[in-house]
Amino acid sequence: MLWVWDELSFDRMHRNGDRIYMVGSSFDADLNTIWPVAPPPIALFGKAEIPTIADACRVNHNVDGSLLVEYHAKKFNEAPSYVDPSFFSMLDFPLITGNTKQPFPDNHSVILGETLAKKYFGKDNAIGQIIQIGPEKENYTVSGIIHDIPKNSSFEGALFFPFEALNPKNKGGDDLNTQWGAFSYTTLLFLKKGADPKVTGEQLANLHRKNQPADIFEHLQYILQPLPKVHLYDFKGNEQGMQQVKIFILVGFVILLIACINYVNLVTARSSRRSREVSVRKIVGANRMHLFWQFISESTLVFVLSLVAAIGLIYLVVPLYNQLSGKELAFNLLDAKVWQLFVGTFLLVILMAGIYPALVLSTFKPALALKGVLPGLGKKSTFRQVLVIVQFTCSVVLIICTVVISRQLTYIRHKNLGYDKENVFILNQRNFKPHYEMIRDELQRQAGIHGVTASSSNITNVGSGTGDIEWEGKPASMANFMINQMSIDRNFLDVLGLKLIQGKGFTGTPADSGYVFLNETAVKAMHLTHPIGQKITFHNIPNMTIAGVVKDFYFKDMKTAIAPCILYMDASGWGGLYVKTTGKDTDKALAAVQRLWKQYNPDYNFEYEFLDDAFDKLYKADIRSGKLFNLFSGVAILLSCLGLFGLVTYTAETKVKEIGIRKTLGASVQHIIVLISKDFLMLVIIALIVAFPLAWWMMSKWLDNYVYRTDLSWWIFVVAGLAAFIIATITVCSKALKAAQVNPIKSLRSE
Repeated sequence: MLWVWDELSFDRMHRNGDRIYMVGSSFDADLNTIWPVAPPPIALFGKAEIPTIADACRVNHNVDGSLLVEYHAKKFNEAPSYVDPSFFSMLDFPLITGNTKQPFPDNHSVILGETLAKKYFGKDNAIGQIIQIGPEKENYTVSGIIHDIPKNSSFEGALFFPFEALNPKNKGGDDLNTQWGAFSYTTLLFLKKGADPKVTGEQLANLHRKNQPADIFEHLQYILQPLPKVHLYDFKGNEQGMQQVKIFILVGFVILLIACINYVNLVTARSSRRSREVSVRKIVGANRMHLFWQFISESTLVFVLSLVAAIGLIYLVVPLYNQLSGKELAFNLLDAKVWQLFVGTFLLVILMAGIYPALVLSTFKPALALKGVLPGLGKKSTFRQVLVIVQFTCSVVLIICTVVISRQLTYIRHKNLGYDKENVFILNQRNFKPHYEMIRDELQRQAGIHGVTASSSNITNVGSGTGDIEWEGKPASMANFMINQMSIDRNFLDVLGLKLIQGKGFTGTPADSGYVFLNETAVKAMHLTHPIGQKITFHNIPNMTIAGVVKDFYFKDMKTAIAPCILYMDASGWGGLYVKTTGKDTDKALAAVQRLWKQYNPDYNFEYEFLDDAFDKLYKADIRSGKLFNLFSGVAILLSCLGLFGLVTYTAETKVKEIGIRKTLGASVQHIIVLISKDFLMLVIIALIVAFPLAWWMMSKWLDNYVYRTDLSWWIFVVAGLAAFIIATITVCSKALKAAQVNPIKSLRSE
């Protein structure tokens, strides 16, 4: 529940969060693809011309990687954020010092997070201090300090510059605020009370078409998503992280339910031992309510003792749990939510595990109970059998879920992506760019390096797209056609192992700048029957030639269908450097790159990432879910077996004399084991029959999140069922064997 609370708390710290919306953009009427960005003018024009918009804010994080910051000869690498002044008034990120109404007095102002300010200036007053930014060492004056942005926010950053500082107009370029086609910026709108976000989105789209009536914007739609839903839902309102939150709540409840079932089973099963006690109490004057509250008090005592033990365990396991979940959860007994959880759990446990045993035990009829007759609590109690079925059903479902999640993650990791991600690391070029060809050639001569190339995007998650593409025969219905784009070096296809199914690669001549490559999906979407040699206009450059068709490759996560993609050559966009190693001498390859890094980028930290790690990051939530499911399933199976072991123990105790007589009359140990075990194992089989269709339905819904997914094979259910049955058999038979080996003479004469 600490994890669940953390997930549900995202972006809930803003007092008017229900009126703050993030703007998404779609270029097709069916909303097949929604980009979580908007062009810069939409915020300014929307606020000025649409009455329902009270305020607007634009945000851009980490434009070109980390930024060089200098103060008194000390150098730091920081990730910058560019925001409008309204960022600090719309959102509840209050300034500790500074003017909220005018946080940036000019475009050379900067606002720091509290921790960052202490890092730079120690205990000195940060306001008015001057820091140098970038290789040009531009002076920026600290105009404000804010509290560190909490971890449960969709926004991050500690170094904030005015959004207008990004505007090329400041250096003689085009005005950013008139670039209606620059869909690159996070945009937030603060709507007036009662405003309809759908209507406002329609007004924004009409406003856009009014100012830029291009064909591509014919079906443009702006979708407004409430800020508190950004973390757990997509722009269509579909569950993303919310599905996992619901699963965790369900799993937590199931584990608690299994524990409560154990308690009910064992208390009612052992009720015969207390029948005479209850009868004597009734005979000497205790009424039903006295007995009811006595048993409730006993359940409460068990709960309190368990709670004390649990608190100690929580303090021990929270660090480990944080490693598994990727969170920074803190357990604090002074937190009101923790006590709400304690009270809620107590009421739930008393309801599930306390009231029924208390009612049953308080309704004994003294005369019958003293004779040992207990109606409704026979050794074959249907109620107890149902509870055993329920808990093993839950356990088997968890096992199946664990196997399916693990298979899906394995499927993703081992699926042919259309490129080779093994032994390849990528880094931001920075000052390598002006010397790229020389550095590439030098690195390729180093031991351990198989190849070096460059591109404008990380191939595992290409986030750039354009509609600026024309070709002969393009139908009018495709005026809003969007295509993903990546600028690449001429050896990119060879180094990354992308396969050409038509055409040839780059020629190594200046003519390469006029060649483009399409993936298979783009060729199909554009209805090109003979693409090789066909001319297109791309980014307003006419007569570019389609030189080849690349076999489809995955350039986004597998929850997204492969979309059209174009590869072209434009060295100005090559921000990422790829180094493919031989695998055996990776350390030598890294050392070679680092030597050159110190030569060309001495002021920046050497940061790199292997492609397979970048790929895994796309599924980090699912990977963590898989690990946690392993843990949860283990706990559930353990608790189920503990309950089963307790019931078998009790059954063996009640059959001591029967077992003794049977053995005296010649029954074998195997016969006794079957006698004790068969009823319990039959319950486990029934649980399997119930669990299989339930697990199939749950995992089918979960796999629907993936466009490319593994199958729900029959053997998964067989393996899970056998695992549960074998565990239950070992649990039951181990106790049955012990009971069967007791000396019958001792059993018969003991009273």
